[in-house]
Amino acid sequence: MSSDADSEAEQEAPLDFYLTPAHPCSYLDRSDAQTLFADPRRIITSSNYQRLSDYGFRRSGGHLYRPRCNHCQACIAVRVPVDQFKATRGQRRNLRRNQDLRVVVEQARFTQRHYYLYERYISLRHTDGDMYPPSEDQYRSFLLSSWAKTSFICTYEGQRLISVAVTDQLEDGLSAVYTYFEPNVQRRGLGVFSILQQIELCQSLGLSYVYLGYWIKESQKMSYKSQYRPLQMYIDGRWLLLT
Repeated sequence: MSSDADSEAEQEAPLDFYLTPAHPCSYLDRSDAQTLFADPRRIITSSNYQRLSDYGFRRSGGHLYRPRCNHCQACIAVRVPVDQFKATRGQRRNLRRNQDLRVVVEQARFTQRHYYLYERYISLRHTDGDMYPPSEDQYRSFLLSSWAKTSFICTYEGQRLISVAVTDQLEDGLSAVYTYFEPNVQRRGLGVFSILQQIELCQSLGLSYVYLGYWIKESQKMSYKSQYRPLQMYIDGRWLLLT
């Protein structure tokens, strides 16, 4: 990560920043990962959130963070400029396959219905991840925030909830915080469908970008993000366009 960009973010945002001690990386076989956090004791405004998103920060619960590791720059923040987005043939097939589904934008709040789907998803798909084992407290602290403008983009098969995309609205776009879905409905490609729905919603709101978090070339879990083109990558303090 660029130390100049870190300094610039600190100057423009009325926040303090803290660097964690080294810890195991969640995505690569490394034990010296570090994370830069905005001070959670300070008031986070929509302007703060937007400014830090411009510098590659992400939200987890009430925390804004970004990786800042010595000798490693594998985590690259990416976003889709939605007015230029061109769906691939496979993405268009995904939309046709799922045209019977119902998509509803709902209030971001804890409900047993939402949590039950999250619990199934983590327990069946991500037993090796940081969110396992799931709990109600962990769900709240990971996905909900008192200051973010968050929505749940919910997908229904009839009356059955099968996907939730946790999405924050920024001043210039939508930030895709996390998506979880019914793990036994693999044929629908709900992960792809959820990103396409967020792109469509972003376009309908007249916003510019869908922020997809971090792309990591060496991590299969994160490499899928390069399938949405064109894609902007935050490298050396600038957003660069990948066509």
